[in-house]
Amino acid sequence: MKYQKQDAKAYSRQHFRGIWAATLTPFHDDFSFDEAGFRANLKHWTHDLKLSGFFVGGKQAEFFSMSIAERKRLMEIAVEETAGTPAGVITSCSDTNLDVVLDLAKHSQNIGADYIVVHSPVLHFGAHTDETVYEYYRYIAEQTEIGIALWNHPDCGYVMSPELCARIAELPNIVAIKYSVDRALYAELTELAGDKILVSTASEEEWLDNIIDLNWQLYLCSVPPYLLQSKNDQRINEYTALAFAGKHVEARVVRDSLNAVRDAFKHSKPKGKPQAHAKYWQTLLGQTGGIVRRPLLQLTAEEKRATADAFASCGLKA
Repeated sequence: MKYQKQDAKAYSRQHFRGIWAATLTPFHDDFSFDEAGFRANLKHWTHDLKLSGFFVGGKQAEFFSMSIAERKRLMEIAVEETAGTPAGVITSCSDTNLDVVLDLAKHSQNIGADYIVVHSPVLHFGAHTDETVYEYYRYIAEQTEIGIALWNHPDCGYVMSPELCARIAELPNIVAIKYSVDRALYAELTELAGDKILVSTASEEEWLDNIIDLNWQLYLCSVPPYLLQSKNDQRINEYTALAFAGKHVEARVVRDSLNAVRDAFKHSKPKGKPQAHAKYWQTLLGQTGGIVRRPLLQLTAEEKRATADAFASCGLKA
């Protein structure tokens, strides 16, 4: 590891910044993992788009359809392909089985990942009390050395309160949170514990306002950094750099110029098919998309035509 456990917060404050994208996992037509395609995507994202880092093996990446061995290989490739570059890697160790979480966490430490992210536990029968969730993260933090990012989303059946997140943030190697909630909640957490934990959310549309209004340094993270940008059109990178430089008026102009691209991407997305849609959009950009694994559904021919039409007319300079 690049830091000691007790230095995780200080290290992350210095290095965990900028635009971190959530990776998709390309699969061949026979549903096997397309390792070469994933490597090619990482090279493009790192060298052409110059993204700050990658959230590897999360829900966008279909971890729920992958074996433990495949998840570990995904992590290893990401670390290999970013070695020697400024880009970092945060590996998703989320799972319903705590032994798997810890196995993936220790693997991440051993291969040289920068941080791990662990989703709040999926609980049943009303078991999602603050004490249950706190103890879950306390135990994981105790068993690991690497910096940990929390991740909470209503998908798990509950929303962690800002007060609970702030309490967990006191643990020595808790460094960040991907807090997929409404703005009032993540703004409250930023006020409560912004000196102890890097707060972020997945919405690119809110990223600029959060830099300006909440003094955020980290976008963690989703697919827009490499789906709404190309080698020749890097407006997300541009408005982020302007905002970090204090040029807020100019940053808003650039941010707003992407509205047509955002709308085309959003309105061409069929209900229930976010990964399949994102992968097809990747293909249109010249990246390696591939198919999705069950239980997810592929795009129909009609949905592909609608997506291609939206892509062609959105104004993104591919």
